[in-house]
Amino acid sequence: MSVELDALDQQLLSLLQANAREGTAELARRLGLARTTVVARIARLEREGVVAGYGVRLGQRLAGSAVRAWCALRVLPKAGPAVLQMLQALPQVEEVSAVSGPFDYLVFLRCTSHEQLDGLLDRIGQLDGVQNTQTSIVLSRKIDRRSVGG
Repeated sequence: MSVELDALDQQLLSLLQANAREGTAELARRLGLARTTVVARIARLEREGVVAGYGVRLGQRLAGSAVRAWCALRVLPKAGPAVLQMLQALPQVEEVSAVSGPFDYLVFLRCTSHEQLDGLLDRIGQLDGVQNTQTSIVLSRKIDRRSVGG
């Protein structure tokens, strides 16, 4: 089932992505709508599953000190669900995406140090069902539309 989003829905989503804590009165002012209209649109977007939740984005003070990496995983046939369950238990795993190509999953990792990342990669590589890994450490972000103030 496809959800129809008009230009105002898209603008509202953009504002919420930039700051999910923005008050509805301020959102209404910025969109040129009544506050009750904004409240109703947000409720509809939540009900329809367009907005799945609200979270915290780390500020530059903490995010800047993190060691981030993308780890591509190739898993044995039928091992995917078990591998995903094991990855879910690792707090340094921020995101897992199923991808096309030579790997099955792309995993985004955030660690406090290179040593922690090294140990985590060893642990991931030893998970039952993981056949092969390839990791790239993030040196810097050039574009991030999810960042605070972005």
